[in-house]
Amino acid sequence: METWAHIFLEQVKATSLLEWLAVLLGVAEVLLARANKVALYPTGIAATLISIYLLLNAHLFAESALNVYYVVMSIYGWYHWIKKRNEPPVKVSFATRQEWIITLLISFVGWGLLYILLVKYTPSTVPIMDAWVSSTAWAGMWLLARRKVENWVLLNVSNLFAIPLLFHKHLVMFSVLTLILFIVAIFGYVDWRKIAKGEKA
Repeated sequence: METWAHIFLEQVKATSLLEWLAVLLGVAEVLLARANKVALYPTGIAATLISIYLLLNAHLFAESALNVYYVVMSIYGWYHWIKKRNEPPVKVSFATRQEWIITLLISFVGWGLLYILLVKYTPSTVPIMDAWVSSTAWAGMWLLARRKVENWVLLNVSNLFAIPLLFHKHLVMFSVLTLILFIVAIFGYVDWRKIAKGEKA
């Protein structure tokens, strides 16, 4: 146990200022989202742009591509918020059988395709894990866009594998941030499940 604690502390000491900034902006984004403030979008975009740079340096190419998608969706979300914030939101509900099939296809077919791309076209040393983290996050985001309760499950599958992957790549504070997001997603699942059951009733 002392060895793990020592490794963790050494990695914290070696954390760059850019990584600290990305993590602080990421935490700020979560807090702003919880407070329902539009500032979550520019904050999140800044955090994600820094993250892309750091992930590319760590040779986590699939995660970098995933973060490009986050930037695009944040810009879309920002625009959507300003233009349509007074319209009623899509109701929270459980995924249908067809949505589950699509979710599994995104996860497993996406995993295979990303793995092949990483092996063939990048110097990635962790193509299996990098591809899996990204494909399950894509599936989770697809469910999130449709306001499905199960989005939290898929996002946490991604988070569960991302935590050790980021630690392995010496992005220790990103790993800690992902652990925080893992905990937030558990509460998100519980809350959304209650909402969906209420809508169904």
